[in-house]
Amino acid sequence: MTDKHILIVGGGTFGLSTAYHLAKSGYTHITVLEKDSLIPSEASAGNDLNKIIRAEYEDSFYTELALEAINQWKTNPLFAPYYHQVGYLLATSINAPDKAKRTLAKSLSSIQNHPAFSGGLVTPVESRADIKSVAPAFSGPMEWRGYFNRLAGYAHAADSLHATFAACRELGVEFVLGDGAKILLLDEGAGGNRKCKGVATDEGEEHEADVVVLTMGASLGRLLPEIGPQVAAKAFSVAHIQLDEAEAENLRGIPVTYARDLGFFSEPDPRTRLLKICPSGAGITNFAGSDADDSEASHSGKEKKKTKKTKKKKKGRKISVPPEDSSFIPHHDEEAVRKLVRDTLPEFADRPLVKCHMCWCADARDTEYIIDYVPQTTNLVVFSGDSGHGFKMLPTAGLWVKKLIEEGVQKVVRWRWKERKEDCEGDGDVSWRVGEVHHFGRLLMEKEMGEMDRAMAKM
Repeated sequence: MTDKHILIVGGGTFGLSTAYHLAKSGYTHITVLEKDSLIPSEASAGNDLNKIIRAEYEDSFYTELALEAINQWKTNPLFAPYYHQVGYLLATSINAPDKAKRTLAKSLSSIQNHPAFSGGLVTPVESRADIKSVAPAFSGPMEWRGYFNRLAGYAHAADSLHATFAACRELGVEFVLGDGAKILLLDEGAGGNRKCKGVATDEGEEHEADVVVLTMGASLGRLLPEIGPQVAAKAFSVAHIQLDEAEAENLRGIPVTYARDLGFFSEPDPRTRLLKICPSGAGITNFAGSDADDSEASHSGKEKKKTKKTKKKKKGRKISVPPEDSSFIPHHDEEAVRKLVRDTLPEFADRPLVKCHMCWCADARDTEYIIDYVPQTTNLVVFSGDSGHGFKMLPTAGLWVKKLIEEGVQKVVRWRWKERKEDCEGDGDVSWRVGEVHHFGRLLMEKEMGEMDRAMAKM
């Protein structure tokens, strides 16, 4: 088994974790194909200053997985240097919608009686004084209610990925950078099952393997459009405020702070002194047309003859994929950032927002990961559906793919490919998110119109 050639397409969080654990387990022929020329990739959701590490989940299944990951963040020499257990202040503002208050209560219930959080690791937050006791640097009004969790914090995300990349290379993993997968090379097999020989790249190269693992994050729909009913690329706004040395030092050690209805931030990055702030929201999609017949032709690498059957368009096959450029945030998210800062650090409320962009993730309708063989294939594995809660699993996620490859079947039902139509339907509403989903095209149009109006005003 360990001499099989494993091709991993995508060098982000899931791809690196998979490569690392396979190599650690003795697999000797692993190749990672990454479109970007660097790891972490600019397109990777994990290429970030920080990501929250916490175990609050409404589902105890993920609470236990997160606790396993936290243990690795604390004890594994590869990951421990990048983990900062500064605590997690989770709350809602006084005017928060009921949905935000309900999901906070569910998050609290998942940990308050758990043995791992005994001994006063979770304490209530019922007043501004309670917040000041754990974050003395906060000077805003903060009419919030919630709790403080001491068994949580954040990881320096980009540094963690770079360290994992270096560890993979030391273990003999081969990386092919600067060339992305364009087409899956599929052969018809017995009984209707197909074997994936590998991939053809943008540069015309072919990479063959015994097992192909797709870990492409939000871009997966471009290579595998049939994932569309289950997973959509969805973006969330990221902004930063530039601090000076004294200001950054004053905020050193503040907890990860998340008002469910407003947004979240962590302590400033020590190197750049950037304070990263993310507004709350339901996300941004970018749907592009695709139908089953056209995608089948692109996957096989063969031009499909246009018959009456293939000309017929199938409804509901649109997929959301990241646009070429999303280096801005919409006006409503900028206002949400300002509101969060006014509530906590009002001295920075009017500072310019810099390095603004949208962070794209692979959002599953049910927020469950998908770790399974693609139906009617014998060796094509997909690991997707991070849904904004995947990075914390960097130290452990690859073990799940290793187990799938070695057992040949996904025994965790919730992680299986959703074949039934009814399993793929619904509005994708996520319990811990508030607000409405926005469409990228509309936001881009609003941005361009705003720029035109400002230009006209200067004339």
